[in-house]
Parts: sequence; C-alpha cells; structure tokens
Amino acid sequence: MQDVTAAILCGGLGTRLRPAVGDLPKVLADVGGRPFLTYVLDTVADAGMTRAVLCTGYAADAVEAAFGESYRGVEIRYSRETSSLGTGGALRACLASVETEWVMAMNGDSVCDASMRDFARRHRESGSEASILVVEVADARRFGRVEFDAEGTVTRFVEKSSVPGAAWVNGGVYLVRRRLLLDIPEGRPVSLEQEVLPSWVGGTLRAAVARGRLTDIGTPESYEEARRARGPASGEG
Repeated sequence: MQDVTAAILCGGLGTRLRPAVGDLPKVLADVGGRPFLTYVLDTVADAGMTRAVLCTGYAADAVEAAFGESYRGVEIRYSRETSSLGTGGALRACLASVETEWVMAMNGDSVCDASMRDFARRHRESGSEASILVVEVADARRFGRVEFDAEGTVTRFVEKSSVPGAAWVNGGVYLVRRRLLLDIPEGRPVSLEQEVLPSWVGGTLRAAVARGRLTDIGTPESYEEARRARGPASGEG
C-alpha cells in the first residue's frame, strides 16, 4: 500500500446535517464519542497506507486543528478549496499533494467496515485503471444503485429511487490511477458522481464487492442511525 495515497473528501457544506450538528463540518460530527472522520482514517491506517490528503473547504480551519499533521502513523496533508469545486474538482486539485501512482478517493461522511487492503488487492488483480467499492444494503432508496456484469465491469449507475429493496450501492471508495484523475478539468466545479464516474462506465471502471456495514451521516436520520450503531455500547468499530 506504499504506492497508494488516500484522498478524503471533507469539504462539503453539510446543509442537511446542520439541524443536528450546527456549524460543525460533517466530518467532525460526534459519533461514538469521536469525530466521524476518525472512522474513515482508521480504515486508511488499518490498510497500511501512510499518506492521506484531506480535501477541505467549509470550516477547513476546524478540520486542520482537529487532525494536525498525522493520525495513527498516517501523514496528513491538506488541499483546501478557495471556492467550491465539487467532489471531482476537489480530487483534481489535491493531486498537487499526491506523489503516488494510485489514489484511494474516499467520502469523508461515510465509511464501510471492509478491508481496504483487500479492496486494493482485488483491484490490482483485475488490471483495471479504476475500481469502485460496492456494498449491498437491504433498502437502497437513499442511495444510487450500481449495476455491473459478471466480470465486474460497471455497466450503469441508477439514480435514487422510491422503490424499496436490496441492491448494490456506491460505497464511497474508489481506487484510481493518478494519471486518470489528471483528465478532470481544473479550476471549476466537477461532480465525481455525475460527470466523472459515468464517463468511465462500460470499460474503465470495475466494481469490487465488499461485505461490510456501510455507515453514512449525510442526513439527520442517517446520522442518528450511525450514532446508535457506533455508540459507546458498540465500541469504536
């Protein structure tokens, strides 16, 4: 994992979560007695990665004050937006702080209890330029669904639907060759989910199935669910 840098998206405004956390950035929201971002960084450290770039924007000073220059042996760098660049634009901007061949892009407001080391191993075995972690959830209404063929090639992203039921969904983790991210336009807002990933469908992007709990804090409801699941009684996860 020495040739992989984690790039964690931490710059969102988190307007839906404001009733629950006030002016705090989402990644600092308290879950189980600690900032939610620590759970994401734990998966980075557990995988053996030694570098992470936090893509900050809203309340960037608070994030930097909370985490400083390292976490559990992981060197932390910061890529701060001066204007909103979207998820894709933030990833493109952070490449100035990435020296490795591979980038593991991760959402800062969700975490999957799966091995990132195993994800990376399966990605390398596939020979792909880009892989997305997919997780099966019992009720996929809050998520966009991911469809892929028997070989794992992603064939379609399906928008959120009001139809209940289990499905494979985006786990918010991507392993991508750095040079592929260089194709993202610089200096303007770009959506990873709406613009970049769909352009990789049908060839470049492979799905890696993960068996693990997906926790996100994007809404007040999911935040409360995360707090119940990862509260003091359940340990630190």
